[in-house]
Amino acid sequence: MSDLPKHVYIQEEGPREGFQIEPGPIPTADKIRLIEALAETGLKHIQACSFVSPKVVPGWADAEATVAGFKAKPGVHYTALWFNENGLKRALAFRDKLAISGTISLAASDAFTQKNLHRTHSENLAAMRKQTAAHLADGVAVRRIGVMAAFGCNYQGDITAAQVISTLEDGFSIAAEAGVEITDFTLADTMGWAIPMRIERVIAEVRSRWPDKRITLHLHDTRGLAVANAHVALGMGIDRFDATVGGLGGCPFAGQKNAAGNICSEELVLLCHEMGIETGVDVDALIEVGRMAESLVGHQLPSELIHAGSLDAFRKAA
Repeated sequence: MSDLPKHVYIQEEGPREGFQIEPGPIPTADKIRLIEALAETGLKHIQACSFVSPKVVPGWADAEATVAGFKAKPGVHYTALWFNENGLKRALAFRDKLAISGTISLAASDAFTQKNLHRTHSENLAAMRKQTAAHLADGVAVRRIGVMAAFGCNYQGDITAAQVISTLEDGFSIAAEAGVEITDFTLADTMGWAIPMRIERVIAEVRSRWPDKRITLHLHDTRGLAVANAHVALGMGIDRFDATVGGLGGCPFAGQKNAAGNICSEELVLLCHEMGIETGVDVDALIEVGRMAESLVGHQLPSELIHAGSLDAFRKAA
């Protein structure tokens, strides 16, 4: 564990990831309340919403109202998600409030690309070329390549490290054509196929090819291994993770209706703190926000910690 980072940066995606999948509808005021509460926990990055088709993702039909409604906390970066030029234009209307940057978003699974975006891999490459050009035309930097289904896919099966490398190479080709420099990768375990051995193998292969690129992991807890996977990644020096408070969310196109969502933010914070890694997040405050999230959605969330409480709470009582 000699490569443990001193500080881990947690990118909270609970509002966006969670409310896109809840049958709801979740009132706009409740979404705003959760976003503002998360900002009081010490988190510095909150993905607030998705600018996507309300026909496909009805849970975010009120994206504009939500972004307009929350009070931004200084020092916190608020972001959003979009998949096409229309979504980008909607996000740009809030350029004074949202930190807007572009991603070349691909999937290592052709089958998932078809299921998620209704495109072939080739069609998605063309779409990403067009989207990258649109970002640059609007003065939006593009520095990241994201790879969905980087560790396996419910529709295609196992994904090899070589497939991840090939997908990243496709992203670099798009970046080179556009004249942009890539600094970051996001590797997403979209459907919860990762195990610690796969995490080690894929990260090692990616790093051997591009040792200077910063890696963010987007881990899902579909099969209960997200914390184990994060532990291994921390040991390899990974210092950026996407996470969701209470384990909100999931992927609506993954073919598993009741699957758990992302790694729980408070469980990741607890893991880091117990390993001596700073996060800047108050774990007890985050647990309370997780309990709020559970009350807002009206059903039990996957997080064990929002029911058990933190270790510090018991240490103080002992």
